[in-house]
Amino acid sequence: MSLFEAQERENVERVQPLAARMRPRSLDEFVGQKHFLADGKLLRRLLAADRLSSVLFYGPPGSGKTTLAKLLAGESRARFVELSAVTSGVKEVRAALHEAQDELASGGRRTLLFIDEIHRFNRSQQDALLHDVENGVVILVGATTANPFFAVNSALVSRSQIFQFEALATEDLVDLLRRAITDPKRGLGRVSVEAEDAALEYLAEVSDGDARRALNALEVAVLSSAQHPVQLNLDLAAESVQKKAIDYDVAGDSHYDCASALIKSIRGSDADAALYWLAMMLEGGEDIRFLTRRLVILASEDVGNADPQALPLAVAAMQACEFVGLPECQLTLSQTVAYLACAPKSNAATMAINEARKDVQSGRALTVPRHLRDGHYAGADQFGHGQGYEYSHNSEAGVVAQDYLGIDREYYRPVQRGFEIEMAQRLQKIRRVLKGQEVSDSES
Repeated sequence: MSLFEAQERENVERVQPLAARMRPRSLDEFVGQKHFLADGKLLRRLLAADRLSSVLFYGPPGSGKTTLAKLLAGESRARFVELSAVTSGVKEVRAALHEAQDELASGGRRTLLFIDEIHRFNRSQQDALLHDVENGVVILVGATTANPFFAVNSALVSRSQIFQFEALATEDLVDLLRRAITDPKRGLGRVSVEAEDAALEYLAEVSDGDARRALNALEVAVLSSAQHPVQLNLDLAAESVQKKAIDYDVAGDSHYDCASALIKSIRGSDADAALYWLAMMLEGGEDIRFLTRRLVILASEDVGNADPQALPLAVAAMQACEFVGLPECQLTLSQTVAYLACAPKSNAATMAINEARKDVQSGRALTVPRHLRDGHYAGADQFGHGQGYEYSHNSEAGVVAQDYLGIDREYYRPVQRGFEIEMAQRLQKIRRVLKGQEVSDSES
């Protein structure tokens, strides 16, 4: 490297933001993702065996997908080429693949083709990659924030290893921030900074696992301070953090994941967690009708007759939200979610209809017993329809010994929670009467 090249490189690095300067230059500097990158884990083994083929990196922003792709190119001694699915089309993809073929043929060197936001490519653009991926001309590394099993062609998924990136842990981000403060070349080591542990932990926590955001906030805090040395305390850290846009796609993974978390939290009777996921969905712009529809379903599916008021409340909430709208209907949703979470739970009605439908679908569909058939038409007597039917209201108890199905089945099994405790007692008595068995005084 010449003197001029070194000076040019230093000039470029000087104007780069801290997050770019602190980007890892080796796998040893890479933070997080130990579940597939630690010694002995799959990606490490692939690199050690020089068997790295096409991979898909799936995870949130700021978790290191682009950085790791560049490091893999160095580890594999491959030429690195980067495309963005937002700005590139089939023409650019084919040009990159043609250059990769020439590079391999002339110099024997493979190309690592990194495609950011690969889920934004349409089917024909993704299909253009298949031939050279299969033949090993390129090592494809596709990065996506969307679930590849839904957003990427199945043919490409089947030819790729999928590695799911997790948001960086707080302790990993704190270590990265400390390194950035002390690094004299790439970090802020030329500035005297006295950082409180609480301030670094705060920056790490509010960054939601995003290394880029944490480093940007640190840089703002240090460079905007008039103190020397810089006193990085909790107040300065809080002033330096910009409000993060909610990462929520009403048509993508976050929609389904948050909806799942909301329903499972209510089912698990954790009102606090349920209200958080409700807030996340509201802040993300979720469709109110979708939310109320899910709550109505849950009221029957997971609460059922353990609290018969759950369904009327959920239906009332649906109607109120339609009538009131946002932002006020958030109060109705909060009330309903809290009630459903705290209500006793039963899936007995859900299990009952599932078992009954399974019997119907099994091919053992029953015919309606003759005495239960419609007898309100001329000629019904000729077929014996309705004959022998016992009108239950003629009984003092309102229940008579009578077969309503033709076979012995018990689908509904109330749980010992909430109102279903009382229903179970009633049902036990009713079933004995239906079968013509005597009912003891204690059951009456």
